[in-house]
Amino acid sequence: MRILLVGKRPLIYGGKTRLCRFASSSSGFMEKYFGPESSIASPDFKNRWSMFVPAFATHVCLGSPYGWSAISGTINKELGFVAPASADWSLDMCTYPMSIMIAFGGIAAAVFGKWTMKVGTRKALFCGGSLLGTAFLLSGIGVAQHSLPLLYMGNLLAGIGYGCAYTPPIQALLEWFPDKKGTASGIVIAGFGSGALFFTPMMNHFIQTFSKLPTYLGNSVETVMESGKIFAKVGDELKEVVYATSADLAKLSFSGLSEGFYVVGSGSTGAAEGLMCMGLIYGLTVMGSSLIIRRPAPGYIPEGYDPSTAGGTSSDLNVHVNDLLKTPQFWLLFSSSTLLCTGGMGLMSVAKPMINDVFATSMPAIVTTSFASSYLMAMAAGNLGGRLGWAAISDKIGCRNTFNIFTLSSVPIFATLPFFINEVVTNPTSSIAPVYLGVFCAATVASISVMGGTFAVLPAYEAGLYGSKYVQAIHGRFLLAATTSTIVGPYLLLTLRKMAESSAIQELLEKVDPIKFAEHFGTNIAQSQTLIEAKTLTISKLMTIMPAGTVDPSPFIYNNTMYTMAGLVGTGAVLHFMVKPVEKKFFKK
Repeated sequence: MRILLVGKRPLIYGGKTRLCRFASSSSGFMEKYFGPESSIASPDFKNRWSMFVPAFATHVCLGSPYGWSAISGTINKELGFVAPASADWSLDMCTYPMSIMIAFGGIAAAVFGKWTMKVGTRKALFCGGSLLGTAFLLSGIGVAQHSLPLLYMGNLLAGIGYGCAYTPPIQALLEWFPDKKGTASGIVIAGFGSGALFFTPMMNHFIQTFSKLPTYLGNSVETVMESGKIFAKVGDELKEVVYATSADLAKLSFSGLSEGFYVVGSGSTGAAEGLMCMGLIYGLTVMGSSLIIRRPAPGYIPEGYDPSTAGGTSSDLNVHVNDLLKTPQFWLLFSSSTLLCTGGMGLMSVAKPMINDVFATSMPAIVTTSFASSYLMAMAAGNLGGRLGWAAISDKIGCRNTFNIFTLSSVPIFATLPFFINEVVTNPTSSIAPVYLGVFCAATVASISVMGGTFAVLPAYEAGLYGSKYVQAIHGRFLLAATTSTIVGPYLLLTLRKMAESSAIQELLEKVDPIKFAEHFGTNIAQSQTLIEAKTLTISKLMTIMPAGTVDPSPFIYNNTMYTMAGLVGTGAVLHFMVKPVEKKFFKK
């Protein structure tokens, strides 16, 4: 470092001075391109409708967990490929990543709500996009290494990215469209609801591209059983194998497979590579959108819009986010939203496996693997349509009336689903059976549209109750409803399903011929629990040796879940009727 005296003032070259200049230059660059003011549109910017493109694209990427059931049944057989191996993860373990991402997304949105307002739209979206992309790469590595902690950690990180990037586009569009709040929030959040429409076909494509079929040993192979696992001699060593029944193969989308024994770990589903590819696509899309999206300058008023004649709260009066939890409206609307979305979240989490479990055996010609994928995409379309349609309807009839429709219509939907299942399964060859199947699909899609509509209408509902100034942070608190429902819904559904499945297996074991059981599984019925824990004994495998005329219980394992969901939604309806306008004492200028 050199010091040169000029008069009484030293000029310093190098050392800390250069570092300070670099830091100042770097700080100036970040402030210019990623500061709070960097995303403010210039006064001459007029095309507010163009802002839907980056906002919608961002939410499409964030909505990927709605398509998770497209791969939950796949990674459930990552090692066994054709059927779960003993070391494969259970279906509930493979479903929870969806819950983890949305749950931590709601938590992150609540925690970082004020931060996203402080740093601005661009930085919040860029950080969210980088986290989302990295998270999917980590999840892919978790599947490839068969590490459940890595898979969950990836989805936790994705949730934080989702929480950072979710509300800024909504806030921006609400500011651009104070005259169409319901439509604006609905279109943006529709992108989130349509996430499965993009995730499902893209993941199916990557799975078909990167998958590797396992080693097939044939249908008649000498095997030995140890601790409930089946082993066969391959070369000079014993290797674990799984047996694929025709029912198992009917649920797979891969061709070239036959009924018989397959070596565990000799194939690959391609799900790991697919998740990594999705990480690159999602990360680049959200980060790119962060550079495009703009917010209007303060005081922006659309042409032809008069705030003084608009409904809702005065634009000068708002409930501060710090006072939100003091209002009873928050707790009532939060609870009713949670209960309303619990059933939909549960259905979305297992959509593809559920349609196979319920109808694949009784209507194999119709309910194929492609039908199951189409069903999942139909539910995603219902989610998308609900967010668009119900948001537009709420602009006409009001958010409160729209919510009343949600709660009152959902109860009969869930309560009648077991009836449609029974009508199809008990008489699958009748001419009316496909009609009942169609009604079942339509009813579940309708329930998903209600869930999507709930999330789409909420921001406008919040703005109407509390004012729009702090809606970005306020909506972050309400996203905890999504957190709660995405935990309760799948957990409740999968727990009730597991209980029903266990009960069904026990009832079948009471009817099966012990001799046939011993011949088929290589051990006596007393060891059935060991076989169940090793995933060797399932309903589909047990049905192959049951007496003629035995009814397959698989289609009915979701019935109790449907009745429970109807009860929860009914409770939500009661709570919503108690929501009244917020008291004036909470409003401040």
